[in-house]
Amino acid sequence: MSKTDALQGSLDLLVLKILSRRPGLHGYAIMAAIQEASEEVLRAEEGSLYPALHRMEEAGWIKAKWITKDSGRRARIYELTGAGKKQLEAEESRWQAVTAAVNRVLRTV
Repeated sequence: MSKTDALQGSLDLLVLKILSRRPGLHGYAIMAAIQEASEEVLRAEEGSLYPALHRMEEAGWIKAKWITKDSGRRARIYELTGAGKKQLEAEESRWQAVTAAVNRVLRTV
């Protein structure tokens, strides 16, 4: 299984969790945080991450704003909204239920 395949269905959860712990990250920093926190097991590709960020922004889970860094480069940073915090709780609950079910199957088959 490739690193990208392992993210299937969990990218929203991972992004929301990263932003709950570290608000104000830009896209590349979110990708790096996922990779670092997973000890290099998971990797979010730009082609998956940026559409997900836009979708989550449209859903009202995150908000974005442009900043100018000290280097003069502009960056779009993201923060969780109140709705995003509620969605994170729902996503975590769903993930716990799914992983518990998979573990039950692995123990019984």
